[in-house]
Amino acid sequence: MIGLLQRVDEASVTVGEELVGAIGAGLLVLVGVQKDDDERNVRRLLERVLGYRVFPDEAGRMNLSLRDINGGLLLVPQFTLAADTRKGMRASFTPAAPPEEGRRLFELLCEQAAAEWPWTATGRFGADMKVQLVNAGPVTFWLEG
Repeated sequence: MIGLLQRVDEASVTVGEELVGAIGAGLLVLVGVQKDDDERNVRRLLERVLGYRVFPDEAGRMNLSLRDINGGLLLVPQFTLAADTRKGMRASFTPAAPPEEGRRLFELLCEQAAAEWPWTATGRFGADMKVQLVNAGPVTFWLEG
């Protein structure tokens, strides 16, 4: 399971004209589910997202986590993260989980995140989403769970 973390001042996701998720300062996480991912990967990615130190402390060093700053968490499904781009001029999506399994694991991640972190918002699996963000830093990390 892949999580592309972006430290943001704010972020939102809309589907059509409907705002489906929004946060203030915190993390926007684009989530890709791969073929061999399972519940353990969901748990591991969530632990890393909530605990990864990407926010500055008093000295300006990245020593604080989302938990430390009580920031927002916006989880957005993005199956293209699981693409194989090593050859050719078009991505192959064979490493990605099948849609049903991708949906199941993404929704499990969202459920567990919401149960553990009250400031969780989500995008919508399979929808054509518009994601807006103000990237702070910019600070972006690729995590695997």
